[in-house]
Amino acid sequence: MTARTLCAVLTLLLGSLPALAQAPQKILRVVPQGEVKVFDPHQSQVNLTSMHVALVYDVLFSWDADMVPKPQLVDTWTVSDDKLLYRFTLRSNLKFSDGSALTTRDVVATLKRLFQRDSQIQALAQRVAALETVDDRTFILRLTEPFRFVEFLIGGSNGISGGIMREQEARTDPYTQITEIIGSGPFRFVKAEYRSGAKLVYERNPFYIPRAEPPSGFAGGKRAKVDRVEFIVIPDAAVAVAALRSGEVDFIDSPSLDVVPTVANDPSIVVGEVWPIETYAVLRPNSIQPPFNNVKARLALAYMSDQREYMTAAYGDPKFWRECYAYWVCGSPNGIELGAEDFRRPNLEKARQLMIESGYKGEKVVLIGGADVPAYNTLSLVTADRLKKIGVTVDLQMSDWGSVSARRAKKDPPDQGGWNLFHTSANGAQLASPLVSPSTIMTCDGKNFVGWPCDEKEEALRQAYIKETDPAKQAALVEAMHRRLWEVVPYVPLGQLKQPFLWRKNVSGVLKSNTLVFWNIDKG
Repeated sequence: MTARTLCAVLTLLLGSLPALAQAPQKILRVVPQGEVKVFDPHQSQVNLTSMHVALVYDVLFSWDADMVPKPQLVDTWTVSDDKLLYRFTLRSNLKFSDGSALTTRDVVATLKRLFQRDSQIQALAQRVAALETVDDRTFILRLTEPFRFVEFLIGGSNGISGGIMREQEARTDPYTQITEIIGSGPFRFVKAEYRSGAKLVYERNPFYIPRAEPPSGFAGGKRAKVDRVEFIVIPDAAVAVAALRSGEVDFIDSPSLDVVPTVANDPSIVVGEVWPIETYAVLRPNSIQPPFNNVKARLALAYMSDQREYMTAAYGDPKFWRECYAYWVCGSPNGIELGAEDFRRPNLEKARQLMIESGYKGEKVVLIGGADVPAYNTLSLVTADRLKKIGVTVDLQMSDWGSVSARRAKKDPPDQGGWNLFHTSANGAQLASPLVSPSTIMTCDGKNFVGWPCDEKEEALRQAYIKETDPAKQAALVEAMHRRLWEVVPYVPLGQLKQPFLWRKNVSGVLKSNTLVFWNIDKG
């Protein structure tokens, strides 16, 4: 018998052994809030996309649990005495999930794309004079002026959106989604098992080398302790909870609050928290399309709104929510409510008059919403009703949240696939600072967050805040900015809630972070 024949026989015998002889895989089955529809880390920061990005990609720096930037793919870095030249060296032996080497060519290409696409880090992007490779592990970043937030923003504006991709994907037009999902993070996307509307699969990336530090937020050692993470799409909250009770699934992301009491006393289920700051619900208008390109129409939305009605309808028991009129989140260091005094109680008559003064003449207003997210569905219904009360003709177009998150990026007129209004929510950590909150960046270049509000006065104050180092002067600028925001209304705050998450008791290692992450999670 030749060596080749012997090898073939052994392979056949080993392949015929019972499955019990193989170590069972650890599979974490998760019911996401909706279905991931945008897979490009630079295209969207909805929570669904962020969860996908955190699984598949790693970044140069990440925010820890205290929002302090920590190196991830970076090993060492230096800053010149004049604070204009940064020299970064990557960790050794970095690889993508296809086994190819991760080099500074990939990093530089990714950053150039990120600097064009990520609206919240334009304060850094606008100060970049040069971005160049030195060798496969070292690259330099040269600034036009000192900027104290380089490490904080170079990983993207929410700590994970700057996911490093291969050079060939990074060269894709910043406003076109990539088609190949080859990442640099602890898991890899299994495209062959993707079933739209039903299932997404991520498996442990065998080429990923985690850092040695303990995990903290988005930072530290990102150790994959399960072999697979499966997103099981179950739109019906009651069905999802039943699956959790039976053990068919292990984790429910951002469940509807009305189902939480049904499992509160179940010894096999944990009702836990993930996001470090309360969730913020908002009504976001399109500021580049009529009628909300007129500030009076946006003010009408603020006068129309009643936080108590919205929060009661969408989130139920007041123990889960509170009113909040702070653009940078109640409970955060910037959580002031100055300028909101006139908006704490609705004034429908004033809202109706402002709509008339804005030039509105009964045209259809397209309100898009995620019907598969119960809270968004309810918020949309409340808004449709209140708009009708102030004389607005409403075209309510409900679909799945994944589709809404993709559609909202369109700048086309509403009758050509665009939109006028939508509801969303976000964990407060992303919104707690004028530096990175996407919702309050009001640049007039059309590169800011969807809705694209423009106000040169507000943006000038924000730039002054970014440059200011004196805490007292920073606080004064926060107050001035907040008053201005309530004058121009980039969006309408609807209140804050404590968003619980559900998982089975045999699941451990759930980290607190701005987006639900799956490293460090184990399943007994």
